Amino acid sequence: MDHQNKPQTRRSLKRKLEQEFEEDKSGRCKAAVVESRRTHQDIIRDVRIHVDVLNTCISFTEAHRAAAKCSAQLLSKIAMNEDIVDLIVECGAVPALVKQIQTPPLLAESDPIPFEYEVEKACAFALGLIAVKAEHQQLVVDAGALPCLVNLLKMHKDDCNSREMNGVIRKAADAITNLAHENARIKTRIRTEGGIPPLVQLLEYHDIKVQRSAAGALRTLAFKNDENKNQIVECNALPTLVLMLSSEDVTVHYEAVGVIGNLVHSSPNIKKDVLLAGALQPVIRLLSSSCLESQREAALLIGQFAAADSDCKVHIVQRGAVPPLIEMLTSSDVQLKEMSAFALGRLAQDTHNQVGIVQSGGIVPLLSLLDSKGGPLQHNSAFALYGLAENEDNVVDLIKTGGVQKLLEGEFIAQPTKDCVAKTLKRLEEKIHGRALSHLLYLMRTAAKAVQKRVALALAHLCAPNDRKTIFVDNNGLELLLGLLESKSFKQQKDGSEALYKLATKGTSLSSVDAAPVSPTPQVYLGEQYVNNPTLSDVTFLVEGKRFYAHRICLLASSDAFRAMFDGGYRERDAKDVEIPNIRWDVFVLMMRYIYTGSVTIEIDHAQELLRAADQYLLEGLKRLCEYAIAQDISVGDVMLMYELAEAFNATTLRETCLLFILEQFERISTKPWCGRLIQRVIPDLRNFFVSALVKCYDSNVSSPLWPLD
Repeated sequence: MDHQNKPQTRRSLKRKLEQEFEEDKSGRCKAAVVESRRTHQDIIRDVRIHVDVLNTCISFTEAHRAAAKCSAQLLSKIAMNEDIVDLIVECGAVPALVKQIQTPPLLAESDPIPFEYEVEKACAFALGLIAVKAEHQQLVVDAGALPCLVNLLKMHKDDCNSREMNGVIRKAADAITNLAHENARIKTRIRTEGGIPPLVQLLEYHDIKVQRSAAGALRTLAFKNDENKNQIVECNALPTLVLMLSSEDVTVHYEAVGVIGNLVHSSPNIKKDVLLAGALQPVIRLLSSSCLESQREAALLIGQFAAADSDCKVHIVQRGAVPPLIEMLTSSDVQLKEMSAFALGRLAQDTHNQVGIVQSGGIVPLLSLLDSKGGPLQHNSAFALYGLAENEDNVVDLIKTGGVQKLLEGEFIAQPTKDCVAKTLKRLEEKIHGRALSHLLYLMRTAAKAVQKRVALALAHLCAPNDRKTIFVDNNGLELLLGLLESKSFKQQKDGSEALYKLATKGTSLSSVDAAPVSPTPQVYLGEQYVNNPTLSDVTFLVEGKRFYAHRICLLASSDAFRAMFDGGYRERDAKDVEIPNIRWDVFVLMMRYIYTGSVTIEIDHAQELLRAADQYLLEGLKRLCEYAIAQDISVGDVMLMYELAEAFNATTLRETCLLFILEQFERISTKPWCGRLIQRVIPDLRNFFVSALVKCYDSNVSSPLWPLD
């Protein structure tokens, strides 16, 4: 349609006129042609000579007509060079050409007209070439060309049928096309000058080239001009245009489908008239045309027929539109793919069509187009997939072909496309239950390994929390994901890590670990004022040569380690001074402050040593606080050391936080030389964690994330 690729349309007009020039050049006068080696001044001199001839030779004498014909033809040839068109206009060619297409007085009615139609044809041709440049359109109109061109269209009423007459009508229609191109004012002016009725009549003309030119003019006049559209329809153009859709001449059905497309665009009532005129089946047949341009226009028109206000979506599919539209998706022509995806997107919004599009093989090419670098093509494909996802019967096909991964990983250009993809994933998520889930579980057990992996990956992102145990413990989904982590393919490792991370955090905001829990053992806190206070002190610790004054009652209440030290058979039981050989003074003070107050501020510099002390003296609350502090500072470079630290001191929460960090930051960690060893070490812990957490959530009917929240 006219609104597609405007620069290309403008070039096509020029090309069309040049082609017709080649067809007609055998009848041109044998004069010297403009050669590239001629100077600018030479060209100006020649143009002025020809303009003077046109201005002076205005009678129907043979000499005048021959001179006017030759000059008009030479100006036409010069005008083919867009760099020289401005020069022609500056030399006054436009009014001179218009003067020649006005009817001069005859000496006597019975006198024959020398070179009948040929002068008018050459002048109309030259005016059409000048009008290719938008800045000259209004100049041509202001010179009075439109009434003259419309009169030339009406020559077909004469009984005469000659090659010359056909040529002048065709050139007049082409000139009108160029004058009206993307010019709303001139489009309206052509209607008011009476140009539309003769153009509609010419659709039935016996000469195919004239039909084509008339259709091309109507196509331009109909674009974004409702009054012109209505008049074209009122002139009864639709029946003939529909017949032209079935023409064996490619150029005819291309122009006809273009006219209909512009008539239908944003005009629901005309669309109904077009369908009532029987256009649907011929348009569907054009989807398989050998003409690429006709295929594009037909696909776009099918999309317009299938708009939201249309009730013919099902009829379009029943009449065979889907297979050729899907075949277009694999074309090398970007515009054709864009138009076919647009049409399929419209058709896919109807429930009855969705399964048919999938069963005809639509999913894979639509998914592949998500990788396109063109925004409209991406969006049209995403919109079509959004429609297909509405139908429960398509969910399995979308997942087993890798659709979820495509949607999750795609680099989408426009925000509306991103929103459409998010809605599609939400649709799929809402439909993974009942029959669809049962089918997916069956595939995860019995299908080819590649399909099993795709299903497991998709379910990790989309399944309901209450179904996690069924999918990943009872039906081997967890092993499939862990197997991806062990793959030699980085892509599969990355997919597996992302899926496991999503599975662990699904449905919630993410946090590394809990803060310290309330101790299950009743505590006696003496308070900050008794920390290292000799008042009532009954035991002294020697740390790095310094004395720390403590109170047995507080220590006994704090942990089993101190109870064993002071209430068991150890030598510290009766000792007044107890030496602590393996803890630094600063760390020991922090540990004792926690024992006396139940809280302590942990700087990252002390966190690891304090964790060792807390583990040694069985201070679980302090241990959790240390884990939390360390977890906030984990980095890609030290995650392996932190994981080893967690293992060494049985720091469960820190270990699980390391596991989560590894999954979340896998892409960055994968660049480290020790990544492979780390993955092999953590897989047993990942397995144990997921199984334990999934079973626990299932038994307690909890839909929370597997990793705890702050």
